[in-house]
Amino acid sequence: MPISVFSKDGCWSAARIRTDRAFSYGKPNSTLLEDAIASITGCFMARRFRLICLTMFAGALVSSAEVLSRPLQDSNSLTPIVEASPTLAPFQHIRFCLRYPSDCKTNPTENERIDLNAETSELLKRVNHRVNISINPTPKSYGPNLGDGWTIAPEMGDCNDYAVTKRHELLESGLPSKALRLSVVKTASGVGHLVLVVVTTKGAIVMDDLTETIRPWQSTDYHWLKIQSATDSKFWHEIKRPAVRPSVSQADRRVRLTADR
Repeated sequence: MPISVFSKDGCWSAARIRTDRAFSYGKPNSTLLEDAIASITGCFMARRFRLICLTMFAGALVSSAEVLSRPLQDSNSLTPIVEASPTLAPFQHIRFCLRYPSDCKTNPTENERIDLNAETSELLKRVNHRVNISINPTPKSYGPNLGDGWTIAPEMGDCNDYAVTKRHELLESGLPSKALRLSVVKTASGVGHLVLVVVTTKGAIVMDDLTETIRPWQSTDYHWLKIQSATDSKFWHEIKRPAVRPSVSQADRRVRLTADR
């Protein structure tokens, strides 16, 4: 009594052959029938496994798309980053300005904030995502031989390279230098880190290589140390008041840090 309800893929074809054999003697052969049942069960399990894999893959794609499509998180308040006394610029930033002078110019007529509308929000998310995936995270050594430095758009680099590359691309897109300010912070574990702060009409937000999410500066868990001056990007100021620091998931703590500035 052949059974013809199976699909035509390899697994189900084999199961059909085993089932036909089990019933080919007029009455079911118990040994062949057990073999057929085991084959059918294996097909069901294989199909289920494929569905699970496809579901997981689709879920990963949706999650990535949601990060890029969701609106930027607005700050609950417009608490600014408060500058304190002037401080020394990071030595590597001085070297960076000698190498990339156009990225260290400041136009006194520029606005110090950008309007955080749909267009600029999309630009920030697009640049943050593109730079985060284009640079391979690699620790660098900033020793006395001066072999390594902050570099725009390298194939491999650390947090400094991510931050200056994002700033460079946003400058090229026409955003004002005064609103794009590099900032030195320390992570919760005490590791030095560089981020890009974008000062907007809805508060200061952070573009970070450790996460795809662009967050208000208060929503990071960083200890804020110093930041580029708004009036002249070659000068730096200490930050008077640290941000409120809720926890950040371990998934965001990737190896893109450097312990030396």
